[in-house]
Amino acid sequence: MRKCFMPLVVVMFAVVSIFPLLAASLAGVTLPDTEQVGGTKLVLNGLGVRTKVIVKVYVAGLYLEQKSSDASAIIKADAPKQIVMKFVHGASKSQMADAFNESFNDNTPDAVKTMKPDIDRLLGALEPIKVGDQMVFTYVPGTGTTFAINGTQKLTIAGPAFGPVLFSVWLGPKPPNADLKKGMLGQ
Repeated sequence: MRKCFMPLVVVMFAVVSIFPLLAASLAGVTLPDTEQVGGTKLVLNGLGVRTKVIVKVYVAGLYLEQKSSDASAIIKADAPKQIVMKFVHGASKSQMADAFNESFNDNTPDAVKTMKPDIDRLLGALEPIKVGDQMVFTYVPGTGTTFAINGTQKLTIAGPAFGPVLFSVWLGPKPPNADLKKGMLGQ
């Protein structure tokens, strides 16, 4: 009996030890199932692909404290959240700025007027993107919204107002493409 028990224990330990390595993949991009934001563990809510015509541009993952498919509630929640974009196609700084401007105008036209200085700061911090680059947008209550490229923090916009405007780019009524939003919402 003991001879059978030890191999079973070893197998169980091996299976349990691989769980932290779980990840989700889409279009050749793999993102981890969890992210640590400050002292909060966020879970991958879903993955979506941003396409422009027929070109896959990036895969985006949405991280939340708990999974949700309610875009409006996610946008409004004063809770930690993060969007990770992994690029599968390059883009110039002006292409990135144009895409963000279009999304801000489509999803939060009033904020475009009232939050213009913050939007301009974000657009100014953008850089040309190469295949494999990663952009991360993180909202933390009490801190604000941070933007990083390839692990280097580019800016923080303090306060709670900019987070919902930014997250509306992907989760608002007119996302860059419907499948991207549906994927990020885990649908």
